[in-house]
Amino acid sequence: MAATTIIRARIAHTPRDPFTSDGALETFDDGAVAFADGTILATGPATEVLRQHPDADVLDRRDCVLIPGMVDTHVHYPQIPVIGAMGLELLEWLALRTLPEEAKMADLGHATKAAERFVRLLARNGTTSALVFGSHFPAAQHALFEAADAAGLRIASGLVTSDRNLRPELEVSPETAYEAGKALATRWHGHGRLRYAVTPRFSVSATEAMLGVSKTLLDETPGALFTSHVNESVGEIDFVKELFPHARDYVATYEDAGLLTSRSVLAHNVHVSDDELHRLADAHTAVAHCPSSNAFLSSGIFPMARHVEHGVRFGMGTDVGAGTGLSMLKEGLVAYHVQMVREEGHMLGPAHLLYLATLAGARAIGLDDETGDLTPGKAADLVLLKPPPGGTLEAVLEEAPDWNAALGAIFTLAREECVEETRVAGEPVYTSTK
Repeated sequence: MAATTIIRARIAHTPRDPFTSDGALETFDDGAVAFADGTILATGPATEVLRQHPDADVLDRRDCVLIPGMVDTHVHYPQIPVIGAMGLELLEWLALRTLPEEAKMADLGHATKAAERFVRLLARNGTTSALVFGSHFPAAQHALFEAADAAGLRIASGLVTSDRNLRPELEVSPETAYEAGKALATRWHGHGRLRYAVTPRFSVSATEAMLGVSKTLLDETPGALFTSHVNESVGEIDFVKELFPHARDYVATYEDAGLLTSRSVLAHNVHVSDDELHRLADAHTAVAHCPSSNAFLSSGIFPMARHVEHGVRFGMGTDVGAGTGLSMLKEGLVAYHVQMVREEGHMLGPAHLLYLATLAGARAIGLDDETGDLTPGKAADLVLLKPPPGGTLEAVLEEAPDWNAALGAIFTLAREECVEETRVAGEPVYTSTK
């Protein structure tokens, strides 16, 4: 039997949904997590966990806060260089900055470097699982899967497909898209911690025929995900109305193709009708809430309260490169900010933010039986956070009167420089060298 490891630290997780349950936040001032063979055996007060596992190897990290590995439900791997491209709204931002960058992925050397950098930065930011918008080029998508497999992260991704309204080099026929996607799914879906995600870019760039082959590939790949964009900006929605004149609304462009399922995750959903929310809830389709991207591109503010009222599942996504970085902690702070200023916004507290950064995302992408909180039986996906010595976060945490204050400070001030270690299934995938 594999040796048991115990990490002793300050611990916080949300094994329940704070949007629907009281007492969702569970914390331990002097806590411990025991794990073996990649699986959590116990989480609780350190004295109790140590007593239960007297022969375990103990790592004393009482200088750190331990939280579950974070889950990013929407992020673009080719777009790291686009972060900070200011002064543009969605469609202009795509045309002038983002699509030219994505076209560079035709160069396999460039794509391989980008893929290795991307997965390294995910782990450095404490992200252990992600639903990743991939590349339009099969070789570049293969490079991402190779890098993610080597890094040990839980990644769902797939070839991005389009057959209109983009740059010509990013467009292919539905038949070519299906064949390339099928080959990638056959090679990588279910390999290690990887899954395939059928990924037409959005209805602006996908015809009914492209959405049709997406449905075919999804049906042929048990356990695969479907992901795309929806209702991000007013201009985009108007364009979709022109392209799909017979569709009821933007959501219906996917619904009519049979692509709204419990394995579907649609990003943004900022400008959404009550009828669309009702149908998304009925289909058990999840939404990726991307607050920093929506603010950065002036797309609008996510109607969180209405999603909660309609019972639509949602996690949180960084949406790099319109998003302002890969930190899910930063994304939580922006979610808090925008809900505070939105009329009829949802009041959020630290428990909501921790849930959105962890278990909500795991539920959205179908990993909640495996990860998202520190319940025994789940994988030991963990992040250790340590404030830089002499910094503002250290000062605030020293004076924090309770866990709400401590977590509020972490979401407000902690970023990648505070990630001391990231583990997936108990194994380190990032360790700080500072």
